[in-house]
Amino acid sequence: MTPHPLRQAAALLSQARQVVVFTGAGMSAESGVPTFRDALTGLWRQFDAQALATPEAFRADPALVWGWYEWRRSTVRRVQPNAGHRAVAAIESRLPGTVVVTQNVDDLHERAGSPAPVHLHGSLFAPRCSACAHPAPVADGEEPPDGRRLPPPGCVRCAAPVRPGVVWFGEALPPDALQAAAEAAASCDLLVTVGTSGVVYPAAEIPQVAARLGATVVQVNPEETPLDRVADLNLRGPAARVLPALVDAAWGTGPG
Repeated sequence: MTPHPLRQAAALLSQARQVVVFTGAGMSAESGVPTFRDALTGLWRQFDAQALATPEAFRADPALVWGWYEWRRSTVRRVQPNAGHRAVAAIESRLPGTVVVTQNVDDLHERAGSPAPVHLHGSLFAPRCSACAHPAPVADGEEPPDGRRLPPPGCVRCAAPVRPGVVWFGEALPPDALQAAAEAAASCDLLVTVGTSGVVYPAAEIPQVAARLGATVVQVNPEETPLDRVADLNLRGPAARVLPALVDAAWGTGPG
């Protein structure tokens, strides 16, 4: 009789030497963080997310773009990590060499206890100067007074406008983060991909790198995705339910 996929995945996890957990928008959506395009609601519904998230948009109207990202950051601050985030941190505590690679720009992994997730698409909590790239302090996260526009602060080093610390359309992924993710995928024996559609490149290449080099790939997702054909096991369901069950099955203890 073939073991249940969850039990198979738990056995792989408990025996793994090097694990990568690769997370996408679905993970944070379970905490109430709007996905990128869903974020354009309310006062922002008249805008095109793809048009706001570009260097050109920031140069043309920095107050509008900064206002949108401050609204997004304040939205993230009002939500909490879910049981899936806490389960990932529990995996890290059991297997200290685990590398968490995320496409999400929020800080929910960190708040759940993950010490140093690799942010492939940057972070809402790492603004930097638009000219010299000097790191800038994170603002209080208050929403723009009129619901939209908020002039960005000036860089303390060169006075140029501070920009959100995320990767915009047309920009390359941070080279250090991409290299760290690729190296982790190349050296792991188990990669768990969670809540990602597997269609946003080059990030979507990470599970494929692991599979090509012989790692077992386990996917956690409520829906079918293009990663189905890469994954050795598919665990259907939300991360907040499946990941705690996986941790419990692997070690007989929940994420706490």
